[in-house]
Amino acid sequence: MTDYIADYRTWLQEEKHASDNTLSSYLRDINQFKTWLLGAGSPDLRRVKKDTINEYMLYLSGAGKSPATITRCTASLKSFYAYMLGRGAVKTNPAKNVAALKVERKCPEILTSKEVELFLEQPKCVDEKGYRDHAMLELLYATGIRVAELVGLDVHDVAFDNRTMKVTGKGNKQRVVPFGVPAEQSIRRWLEDGRPRLVRARSADALFLGAQGNRIDQRVVRQVVHECAQRAGVPDISPHALRHSAATHLLDGGADLRQVQELLGHSSLKTTQRYTHVSIEQLKARYGQAFPRA
Repeated sequence: MTDYIADYRTWLQEEKHASDNTLSSYLRDINQFKTWLLGAGSPDLRRVKKDTINEYMLYLSGAGKSPATITRCTASLKSFYAYMLGRGAVKTNPAKNVAALKVERKCPEILTSKEVELFLEQPKCVDEKGYRDHAMLELLYATGIRVAELVGLDVHDVAFDNRTMKVTGKGNKQRVVPFGVPAEQSIRRWLEDGRPRLVRARSADALFLGAQGNRIDQRVVRQVVHECAQRAGVPDISPHALRHSAATHLLDGGADLRQVQELLGHSSLKTTQRYTHVSIEQLKARYGQAFPRA
């Protein structure tokens, strides 16, 4: 069975071009399911029935797993058994008709424009770390890119002549994203005054570097965001909250929904539309505060 899981990993990487996060979560779900099967005395993944998977979902629910986690696990098993079916290892996909739990979608967490200003003021450009952190945060907000896309940027992906950059998103799909003057200035400062002190031959292409000269890790970016939010006195946020904030502020400023979809790299317009709801809620809040007949 381990060979099937290893082959499935290769298939996700080479055929489906799955992101690192998707790869990690799907394989973790499959291996946890396998461990549960072993404990239940049914070690063969090829002999699993629909009832077995339903029983596992009940087990996860009883163990206190959230509906979102159980829904993702269902998707992982459906994907794995679809692969197994394609390989001829099973005759049917036992997870195909397992109903996913309804997950309540929360409104994206966002910062106000004033909170963003306070947040972006936090990195002090006095050393290479300050130059780097300021450039990373400016770029995250200016473009709305994902943290995985940020750490994957190379120096040659940035075009200063027209202030755009080439971003590689989910499924290795590439898109061109514009950025503004503040982001340009902060990136130039990092490239001129910060990056040369850290760059090594092994990381010659990477735009952003860690303290040891390697391509920066997502964990480091998240830590920088949390620390700057704390110093700014704004809500504790993740890098993804800057993406939410950028999208909402663009729509507040009159940007077209499809333009925002293209900027963020959403494959479905439905994903982008949830920011419309946030913008409307903000409008209602401001209306209630400012309009005398609210």
